[in-house]
Amino acid sequence: MDPQRKSVFLHSLELEKYSYPDSSPFKTQRAALTRKTLLSMGLLDGISRVEIPPHKASRDELEGFHTPAYLDAVQAAERGDLTPVAFAMGLGTPDCPIFKGMYDYACWAAGASITGAELLLAGEAHVAFNPSGGFHHAQAAKAAGFCYINDAVLAALVFTKSAKRVLFLDLDVHHCDGVQAAFYNRYDVLTISLHESGNSLFPGTGFEDEIGAGPGEGFTVNIPLPAGTYDAAYVRAFKEAALPLIRAYSPDFIIMEIGMDALAGDPLAHLQLTNNAYAEVIGLVSDFGRPLLALGGGGYNVENTVRGWTLAWSVMCGDSAADWALAMGGVMLQNTEWFGGLRDRQVVPDTAARIRIEEQINATVARIRERVFPYHGL
Repeated sequence: MDPQRKSVFLHSLELEKYSYPDSSPFKTQRAALTRKTLLSMGLLDGISRVEIPPHKASRDELEGFHTPAYLDAVQAAERGDLTPVAFAMGLGTPDCPIFKGMYDYACWAAGASITGAELLLAGEAHVAFNPSGGFHHAQAAKAAGFCYINDAVLAALVFTKSAKRVLFLDLDVHHCDGVQAAFYNRYDVLTISLHESGNSLFPGTGFEDEIGAGPGEGFTVNIPLPAGTYDAAYVRAFKEAALPLIRAYSPDFIIMEIGMDALAGDPLAHLQLTNNAYAEVIGLVSDFGRPLLALGGGGYNVENTVRGWTLAWSVMCGDSAADWALAMGGVMLQNTEWFGGLRDRQVVPDTAARIRIEEQINATVARIRERVFPYHGL
């Protein structure tokens, strides 16, 4: 078997031991359900598509980005010592609640992303997918948005420490403020985020004028999208604003966050995508032929998220139709509403919404082309 074509699914029973409080919309069980679905559909064949257990991130690895004081505060908070300083670090909020095993879970999730990056760097795999990863809001010394440890940053550092150029492409509906902050002054990581505008969604950042600073000026790219954005508009924004920059930057490795919370019906956001848009964008990214690390991220309609991640895995693994014999997908997913396989039904916006959205995306693309493209000779 050619290791360059091997696809690795990163998961272990350790990641199934922990869960956020029942009141939290973040469900750690999505990863195990995705694994179950892949197995039921023959998409983890154990030959070219293998499951590998990750290692647990060590304290030294975490300190590659996070401050010692913050890591101490996370551990202390889990033991019941939630100080005013820890609360100021974002701990103990509705978004980042205190729960048993929170530190260990974060370490396992981060370790899975680091494991994936190391496999790719060593040439032992071409695609690695950690559905338990994608905690892109965590800052060096602050938790936010269900995120305690920023595994995306830690994975990127695996590559940059070996002098590799990295593309971090974020398709999660929320702006990747933690990743952006980590690399805002660097040119060895090109950060591109497509997300619902901060005018209508947490964390309220990620506007077109946030383009990096110092040596990193021009290497942060934000593509904020209006509420109601649908498949065709989303794909067009990607093709016109992001694709030329990726081509010009020519990264050595790609990290892609595929949070499924941009799907229509997600309870925490307002975009109207189907997973067909994800599949098209992921296919375009895969066409670059670079080693690819995919991270889970958001997605608060669990059933839609699992179906979307299963489809994404199929596309990343190179399935030409990505729906080969998936007519029974709905049954295998135990979905009582949709028996059409992995792909969602198309969502067609009304004319007024389409005009409004197209006008806003046109303006966004124009600003990015004006502000960022010149840094890349475009």
